[in-house]
Amino acid sequence: MAVMGNSAPDPETPLSEVGEFEAIALVTARFEQGDHVLVPPGDDAAQVRSASGMPLFATDVLVDARHFRRDWASAEDIGRRAAAQSLSDINAMGGRATALTVGLTAPPDLSIGWMLSLADGLAAECAEVGASVVGGDMTRGDLLMLSVSAMGEASGDPVRRSGARPGDVVAVRGRLGWAAAGVAVLGRGFRSPRVVVEAYRRPEVPYDAGPEGARLGATSMIDVSDGLVADVGHVASASAVVVDLQRSAFAVPDPIAAVGAAVGVDPLDLVLTGGDDHALVATYPPAVKLPETWTVVGSVLEASAGRPAGAVLLDGEPYEGTPGFRHF
Repeated sequence: MAVMGNSAPDPETPLSEVGEFEAIALVTARFEQGDHVLVPPGDDAAQVRSASGMPLFATDVLVDARHFRRDWASAEDIGRRAAAQSLSDINAMGGRATALTVGLTAPPDLSIGWMLSLADGLAAECAEVGASVVGGDMTRGDLLMLSVSAMGEASGDPVRRSGARPGDVVAVRGRLGWAAAGVAVLGRGFRSPRVVVEAYRRPEVPYDAGPEGARLGATSMIDVSDGLVADVGHVASASAVVVDLQRSAFAVPDPIAAVGAAVGVDPLDLVLTGGDDHALVATYPPAVKLPETWTVVGSVLEASAGRPAGAVLLDGEPYEGTPGFRHF
């Protein structure tokens, strides 16, 4: 292992020269620890205070060239996106994340500067909700991969996917289609409209929406990570109901419309099937008065012989397109 002493290594120094434990020390020094962290990084495990005694957990794995591309986003952007993905899962249960652990598989030629910028992105996104990165692991591998696990808690019972009931309304809080428009632009070698490219690089997650939805009486919730149609389909399946989305409820922002026209796709498809914005979708009893930050986009129907449980409709007809991102 290269001995660095008290001086920071050149950012271009590969991990193979920095060494595992020196790299870990440099990374963990970037993570501030909140008062809820009782045992910070440095031991075999961290200890985090849980006020409720019933913590929530979520894990996501991100693979280079599959979930992110280093030529499309900076290391800091990738760190923020990686953290947001797991933080958003806690949000979707009506909770707020308190801690993250991060596993990293890295090729030996990855620079220490890239890794430290990744850590900065993880820390910055965690700061949005007051969470701390409390530990993780690093190992050598041919492929760059991240495994991010989030811990959090809810003030009451978590809001699950399986609670939607016929007669509920379906409402969304957050952006839809922006990241998908960014991917469509980047995939064709362009960098504009810049606003959609930045939306892909750094999602604007409505982290207050989960706890708010729980307080309002949401019967089910899910975050839009793979696409609205795909994700409300998970709610419909778990709840044994049908979800009917209304085309007229969706306003297509000008930048997304411009991307649709430029790449030859219906911009509404970007809104309905694009992931990575991590908007929150919830179902509510019809009597609930929703704040203006929530947009009603559909309704929950009872399953029947002609419309089986788990179906997603658009204006009363089965959605025929690809519902969203699929790994296999």
